[in-house]
Amino acid sequence: MKSQFRHVALIGKYQANSSGASGASSRQALDDIAHFLMDQGCEVVVEADTATSMGLSAYTAMSLAQIGSSCDLCLVVGGDGTMLGIGRQLAPYGVPLIGINQGRLGFITDIPFENYQASLLPMLAGHYEEDHRSLMQGKVMRNGHCVFTALAMNEVVVNRGATSGMVELRVEVDGHFVANQRADGLIIATPTGSTAYSLSAGGPILHPAIPGWVLVPIAPHTLSNRPIVFANTAEIAIEIVAGRDASANFDMQSLASLLHGDRVVVTRSQYHVRFLHPKGWSYFDTLRQKLHWNEGAA
Repeated sequence: MKSQFRHVALIGKYQANSSGASGASSRQALDDIAHFLMDQGCEVVVEADTATSMGLSAYTAMSLAQIGSSCDLCLVVGGDGTMLGIGRQLAPYGVPLIGINQGRLGFITDIPFENYQASLLPMLAGHYEEDHRSLMQGKVMRNGHCVFTALAMNEVVVNRGATSGMVELRVEVDGHFVANQRADGLIIATPTGSTAYSLSAGGPILHPAIPGWVLVPIAPHTLSNRPIVFANTAEIAIEIVAGRDASANFDMQSLASLLHGDRVVVTRSQYHVRFLHPKGWSYFDTLRQKLHWNEGAA
């Protein structure tokens, strides 16, 4: 069974030493996967930073931009954090991603390392489920000028300072005033991010097929301030009204020390991330395993 994907890129979690069911080192895991792919007729390249940090000098090394321009599949070996960063950077190129998890089951890196060959064989031959995830385009506006911009797959978070009290935030949707909220912060989460920080703050789980975002207050001063779901076609703006040392976080990208009057503006990105899953994959299977639903049931 030969692969329908000719040029395949491998990306690993940087500076990882060892993990995985077989106790294989990350370097050995990537080497094993590379040889498996070559046996299926694939031309394998390794992302440049991965090659350098893992000492994988036997393979052609490419930057993410080169991978996006020349590869037709990317395998990410690591966890959800690694996949988030790679997904954002490769989204403009439309390259499909497969996640192989070396540790605990991930929400988006869902193929366990010990089972990767059995899972990948039919996928390489074209038998897979395709799953598109929306991205947010976030920016910080100050006196009418954009001072920071970034893509986010999980969430955009406006947080109070580490030592200060609550912040007061003015929320607008499509230019319409919603509310002034006094809280420790606000989360705007995609369906992908609804199982991350948003969930721990009391937000709902959004199925990935829902074209929406959820706005979740963090420890609100008024208990009637509840999570609310918006269409992802909306423009959401959060203005800093009061509070010191507030920060904006776009997944793992941050801008600290927001000023009063700064506006964090979130719109739907023109890009989305393409995930490939084994045939028969179900989002509900992932939820059940990750959230330990039905444990102890008769």
